[in-house]
Amino acid sequence: MSRDLIKTMTYLSIHLLVGFTVAYVMTGSVKIAGGIALVEPCINAVAFFFHEKAWKAGSWKERLAQPLAG
Repeated sequence: MSRDLIKTMTYLSIHLLVGFTVAYVMTGSVKIAGGIALVEPCINAVAFFFHEKAWKAGSWKERLAQPLAG
């Protein structure tokens, strides 16, 4: 198994554990916390996809490369 895949899987595990823990502490419900822990990463993946598309297509990239005026 590649190092990148292992790193991705361990990060996903941490993300799910943190999401579940936060949701459980806030709701006190294992069922709700489990649902949130599973749904949130899926929604986040879709949001990241569109973020990447916007980042690649954005004409504002050149402006970010310029030093800040001030």
